[in-house]
Amino acid sequence: MGCFVGRGRELARLDDLLGRVGRDGGVERPGRALLVRGRPQVGKSRLVAEFVERAGVPHLFFSAVPQPTPAADLTRFVEAAATSTLPGASLFEARVPRTWDAALTVLGAALPADRPGVVVLDGLPHLVAADPGFEATLGSVFDRDLSRRPVLLIGIGSDLAAMEALTGEGRPLQHRADEMVLPPLSPADVADLLDLPAAEALDAYLVCGGLPLIVDEWPAGAAPHDYLARAVTDPTSALIVGGERALAAEYPPRSQAAWVLRAIGAGERTFSLITRASGGLPQASLTRTLRALTEQRTVEVGLPLSTRPSRETRYAATDPHLRFWLAFLGPHLDEVERGGGDRTLRRLTAAWPAWRERAVEPVVREALRRLPPGRLPDGTFEVGAYWMRPGDPEIPLVGADRAPVATRITFVGAISWRDDRPFDDDDLGRLLQRRARLPGADEATPPVAVARGGVVADGVRSITPEDLLAAYRD
Repeated sequence: MGCFVGRGRELARLDDLLGRVGRDGGVERPGRALLVRGRPQVGKSRLVAEFVERAGVPHLFFSAVPQPTPAADLTRFVEAAATSTLPGASLFEARVPRTWDAALTVLGAALPADRPGVVVLDGLPHLVAADPGFEATLGSVFDRDLSRRPVLLIGIGSDLAAMEALTGEGRPLQHRADEMVLPPLSPADVADLLDLPAAEALDAYLVCGGLPLIVDEWPAGAAPHDYLARAVTDPTSALIVGGERALAAEYPPRSQAAWVLRAIGAGERTFSLITRASGGLPQASLTRTLRALTEQRTVEVGLPLSTRPSRETRYAATDPHLRFWLAFLGPHLDEVERGGGDRTLRRLTAAWPAWRERAVEPVVREALRRLPPGRLPDGTFEVGAYWMRPGDPEIPLVGADRAPVATRITFVGAISWRDDRPFDDDDLGRLLQRRARLPGADEATPPVAVARGGVVADGVRSITPEDLLAAYRD
């Protein structure tokens, strides 16, 4: 693998924005602003750094990290600006600014006037949270000074809710900044970059979650078990450190959020089971923590899909790699770091078939939502799952006209991903038994099967691993 993977569309958009800044050099306000958001470790900073390096224009790249005081952020910004490639970088040495208004005003004077430049503020939500006045100052100085220069101002952040709010109603950056959401690499991207068959590419996606750092170290053509055999036993591998860094950056190890995430990652998905696994947190505390994790898009909330309302709420980690890391690596970091990665690998290998069959479910459901018309029964606009009380049989695929309470169920489906055995008549029989317990389904509700090993049962609409990748590619 090369040192930078994928992201052709995103690089093209950044190039286009910078080109517009250059073409608009004769107008009064050629400057533009862009806010880039995405989950931790998804490659936002790496993407923008690659763009800046390829563009070859004067630039300032400032990365904000937690500091004891807001003044420390300002000091580090001034130091970064003074050593940047901006033509007026020396201005920051001649008059050291003591406020953000002064620093950003000097920045405007330091920008090139006759050619495009780039200013990057990485960790923007941290700057806003650390200094309540920073956001208003940035908006004011952008209007007054920065927008009058041919500059592309890029703000980067991993706190999705905070980044979305920056352009919300009444906020200083409303109508002033474009937005870019950087998703993980898709399963189709992973398949192309790793040169893997469809089923193995989807398994690889369950491990890496589309994170570029992991894909970058994954040898092309290596099956998931081959990569894991090497990466799990290496304490410095991106597989080991990626999840650890992402969690440490957002959630201190002893925080309530970290405890709750570990409980969810261990497989506890209901409120009561999460309470028990996280050490008996009070109900109000757990409710607040789950709400915060949901707002930050770290945890997703699910309800069963049928024609009957339900309160059987379940919680799951949103990021596929985080689900893998929490299940297999996070609880055993000490073991890996002591050289006991072989034991971690044996534990992972034993649990892998059952784990991946459940872990692939949200990936399959998203692929089915992307399928072109005609591939699923008519009237399918939502794809979800159905469950009842813990321990009762589940239906991993349910098609409907709307969610979470449907007026019509369009199909029921099974996912056979534990091994390469084809979906057969016995599997179909079990699916039909479960269909009989689904509110809104009847004998006319068609069955669908997604199977690694194909489908040999009659009367079932088959979705192959290749179909799933094609849906992500299209």
